[in-house]
Amino acid sequence: MWQAALLVMAIILSVGRARPQLKPLSSEMVDYINQVNTTWKAGQNFRHVDHSYVKKLCGTFLNGPRLPTMVRYSGDVKLPENFDSRVQWPQCPTLKEIRDQGSCGSCWAFGAAEAISDRVCIHSNAKVSVEISSEDLLSCCHLCGMGCNGGYPSAAWSFWAHEGLVSGGLYESHMGKSSYSVSSDVAEIQAEIYQNGPVEGAFTVYADFPLYKTGVYKHVSGEALGGHAIKILGWGVEDSIPYWLCANSWNTDWGDNGFFKILRGEDHCGIEAGIVAGIPA
Repeated sequence: MWQAALLVMAIILSVGRARPQLKPLSSEMVDYINQVNTTWKAGQNFRHVDHSYVKKLCGTFLNGPRLPTMVRYSGDVKLPENFDSRVQWPQCPTLKEIRDQGSCGSCWAFGAAEAISDRVCIHSNAKVSVEISSEDLLSCCHLCGMGCNGGYPSAAWSFWAHEGLVSGGLYESHMGKSSYSVSSDVAEIQAEIYQNGPVEGAFTVYADFPLYKTGVYKHVSGEALGGHAIKILGWGVEDSIPYWLCANSWNTDWGDNGFFKILRGEDHCGIEAGIVAGIPA
């Protein structure tokens, strides 16, 4: 009996050693990630702040109200192995832009405004190119959540479809014809992006994610910090690892010039569970 107890204790200790408790944003965590056999490289993106600051940026309430699910029968669409909306629609400049949400937990609004801006351009054949205002969502969508203290991506898209959103320039409103959830099926998400442009996704951010620099992100170390919304604009395969191509809203000095890749096909950190989108009017 005591031998079995010792064996269990040895297993617990070995697991503890395999994944040490490291201080978030620390050089020790960076070194640990870069030393283990993982799919991405870490580095310092946030200096002179602690992880409570990054926690504040994760302002998406996960598992919130869902919009009706749109099924597009992706089996009818021949999907490429690699797809990048920036290449597919080069005449739409917002696809290449990275925004900065500042110290506000408004990622839910930024992810929506970014993808909506792209879709307005794509669906107008580049005749209309605007930067939809995330500030309009923050200020005017009272059912979206709590502004800088968090919100729901689905509510942001619903607000666009029912009320419209202004651009960052002249206060002309741009309406959505419809807003909807996208199935968590990988091919359905791909078909949605391939046919209509970027979507908004959300996932659980762990303490290692803020250190992302290059490669395909997979959670390695650290506790959950909160929910975070981003724009998904494509997919591909890197070193045999399938990924989603995403745009963050932490400025261009974060990650890979503001962009990142995350494991595709395993609903990693919930990345495939809360996809929302819509069609411009």
